[in-house]
Amino acid sequence: MATVVLGICGSIAAYKAADVASRLTKAGHDVHCVCTPTALRFVTPLTLVTLSHHPVISSFDEETVDWIPAHIALAQKADVLAIVPASAHTIACFAQGLAPNVLTSLYLANRAPVLIFPAMNSLMWDHPATQKNVQTVITRGNYVIGPEEGDLACGTHGKGRLVDVDTIVSHIQRVL
Repeated sequence: MATVVLGICGSIAAYKAADVASRLTKAGHDVHCVCTPTALRFVTPLTLVTLSHHPVISSFDEETVDWIPAHIALAQKADVLAIVPASAHTIACFAQGLAPNVLTSLYLANRAPVLIFPAMNSLMWDHPATQKNVQTVITRGNYVIGPEEGDLACGTHGKGRLVDVDTIVSHIQRVL
């Protein structure tokens, strides 16, 4: 059984992370969900706890259970860190080494393979700053899978849609 840390960012596509957590748990993996504060506007901790069988970490205030902060303990335990979905903001934080929340702090402490599955508006995806940040994280050895072209939540059509759950789970399992 592998330990999968599932990072979830604020995006309408965050609901798909629940399905990813469920499938990986059913496959026998130890899944821990770490959410940005905005992710919790799209998916509830109760859903993720129920599907992963572990508490959801979303704030430094929740790290008082043990003497080792949860983001450090999970980073040390992780066999893979998968960001589903990855927002432009989180990718920028990863590229710049910024740690304003638990997920970005965990990323800096993590030494396991990182799979980043972006989801955002196509205008955001195409912006030169986002493209530069994506290239920076790839150069550092992270894997970026997607996004794909399709209908977006904002009513437009373009590249920015999160890849399907089967693709996400298959990439995670391949890395494991």
